[in-house]
Amino acid sequence: MRLSIVVLSLLSLLVPGLASAGDLAAVTRRMTGSFSSAPQAAVDDAYFDIRLEMKPIWRHRRDGRWFYVEQAAASALERPYRQRVYQVTRRPDGSLRSRVFSLPEPLEHAGAWKDDKPLAELDADDLELRQGCDVILHRVDAHEYAGSTIGRSCQSSLRGATYATSEVRVFRDRIESWDRGFDRSGKQVWGATAGAYVFTKTAR
Repeated sequence: MRLSIVVLSLLSLLVPGLASAGDLAAVTRRMTGSFSSAPQAAVDDAYFDIRLEMKPIWRHRRDGRWFYVEQAAASALERPYRQRVYQVTRRPDGSLRSRVFSLPEPLEHAGAWKDDKPLAELDADDLELRQGCDVILHRVDAHEYAGSTIGRSCQSSLRGATYATSEVRVFRDRIESWDRGFDRSGKQVWGATAGAYVFTKTAR
C-alpha cells in the first residue's frame, strides 16, 4: 500500500493534468489576494491598468472554495466593471473546475473584498450560474496551473458577441487571463487581441 501511494505521488509530479489532493489548496492560495496589470500597462499601451481582487468567502461551506472576484480600472475603482463569484472544486479526474456566478445588483457589493466576511448576507442560492462558462484547470507543473472554457459554450451578448472564451494561467506571483468575445461568425468583438492580461500579485 505504501509503495502504491509513493508511485501515485511521483506520477502526480511528473504527469501534467494528474492532480493531487493538495492542488485545490494550492490554487486557492495562488488565487487569493490583490493583483494589478499596471506593470504590463506601463510597457504596452495595448493594455489598461486594471486591478483584480480575489477574496475567499463562505469558508464554512464544504462544497469547494468560494471567492468574491472584482475587476476595475485603476481610474475607477469604485465602479468595478466585472463582479463575480467563483466556486472552485476538484473533479474526479484530478482537474479543477471554476464555476462562475453572477451577483444580484452587483454594484451594491462593490468593494466587498475589503470586508472581513465578504457577501456574508448572500448565499449560493442568491447567485445566477453562468452556464457553460466553467474554466477547467489542469496542473502543468509545479509552477503553473492552466485551463480555459470549453468551445463556444459560454454565452455573451456584450458588444455584439454571441459567446465568450476565457484562458487562464495561475502562478504563485501572478494570474494571466485572456477573456474574449466573439460574434456568430467567430470574429472577435471585445477583449485583448495580442494576448492575456498579466495580473501581478501585489498583496495576499
